[in-house]
Amino acid sequence: MGRLFGTDGIRGAVGSEVTADLALALGRAVGQRFGGRPLSVVLGRDTRRSGEMLSAALAAGLTSTGTDVLDLGVVTTPCLVDASSSHAAGIMVSASHNPAPDNGLKVVVDGRKADDDAETELERLIADASSVPSRGNAGLGRIRADAARIEASIEAYRRRLVEAAGTAFTGLRLAIDCANGSASAIAPELFRSLGAEVTVLFASPDGTNINQGCGSTHPERLAQTVAEAGLDLGLAFDGDADRLIAADERGRLVDGDAIMGICALARLADGTLRNSALVVTVMSNGGLERAVRDAGGRMIRTAVGDRNVLEAMEREDATLGGEQSGHIIFRDRSTTGDGLLTAIELVRAVRHEREPLSTLADRIPRLPQVVINSVARRRDDWRDDRDFAAAVDRATAQIGERGRILVRPSGTERKIRIMVEGDDADEIERIARELATLAEARLNR
Repeated sequence: MGRLFGTDGIRGAVGSEVTADLALALGRAVGQRFGGRPLSVVLGRDTRRSGEMLSAALAAGLTSTGTDVLDLGVVTTPCLVDASSSHAAGIMVSASHNPAPDNGLKVVVDGRKADDDAETELERLIADASSVPSRGNAGLGRIRADAARIEASIEAYRRRLVEAAGTAFTGLRLAIDCANGSASAIAPELFRSLGAEVTVLFASPDGTNINQGCGSTHPERLAQTVAEAGLDLGLAFDGDADRLIAADERGRLVDGDAIMGICALARLADGTLRNSALVVTVMSNGGLERAVRDAGGRMIRTAVGDRNVLEAMEREDATLGGEQSGHIIFRDRSTTGDGLLTAIELVRAVRHEREPLSTLADRIPRLPQVVINSVARRRDDWRDDRDFAAAVDRATAQIGERGRILVRPSGTERKIRIMVEGDDADEIERIARELATLAEARLNR
């Protein structure tokens, strides 16, 4: 059996890579490793049609080990993480920003995603089903359908968001794109309750339209709506609402780097950016680093993946970190990326500065950067292909100190990500396209 867990849990196409059998086995493994009476495991899912099937299989696997289950239904991943803190573990059924045919299984322990050791043990238990004993009727767990407990778990998360927002949204005119995902069930009512006038886009999930031409990976309609309606700003979430991409009042997109920069500068100014540190991944733009450094802060880079970001934040005792994709962690408020919380922190910064979002975003310069995702069946061993590796080395030498090149396999898709950054836009575009073309030719053999 190959490695099941990637950078964000188990993820892949439903029916071939992510199956009911796999979910059943994972449920049994989690129950054996973390559950058992009187402990319980909490489940949540996004709006994909396959989520019901996979949740049912997980529940069957968990209860077969004597573990009780509380199924929250459709919730955001941050809500599931929040609720899991009072349970033995949590499992979120979601493929985040991926299209509807995909789904994923994320295991959460102690309010954070399972670490490498836990995932290795879970994979061992999945591979060796005989190591998980069967139980008779009296020893089985129960699936709890207590509406009051479910509502209490969701309301506790919502209450923390309301407390974080304060009065920042009062009188604000905004548009939100719920990606036909988990945000549809909470975001419109939340922001209206905070005093905002809200235009809602893509909040009608049907099980197959999650992330389809919408959300943080396709925010163009949101940006157009903000500009045409003269709104203050727009907020686009992904399928499980752990990411945020914004749009300013002019209809220009504001990505995770800019959002982190705006929040970092605001916190540096008021002395609340602990250790003056911002933790980002190797994908973040060099312009963000310049802005933070010029303001008296420091930027720490780590490998791609929100778990890597959180671990670096803990080592550096940093309170702000995240990814260019909009997966941002405010560690003084949460242990995971949360699109709704990020929206609140961004709006708080905008209202405090009394400047439009466009003005604040312009303070975060952006070096020309091209990122191309090339389909590559052999994504993990790209260095073993001499022709492709040599081409990367030549391009790196060519760009020298004027920029940087990063090649890495995707942790969630069968693709290789090629990032080229530098001062010359034409040069980096050419290099990126040449490498992407070569990758597809060489790494699909």
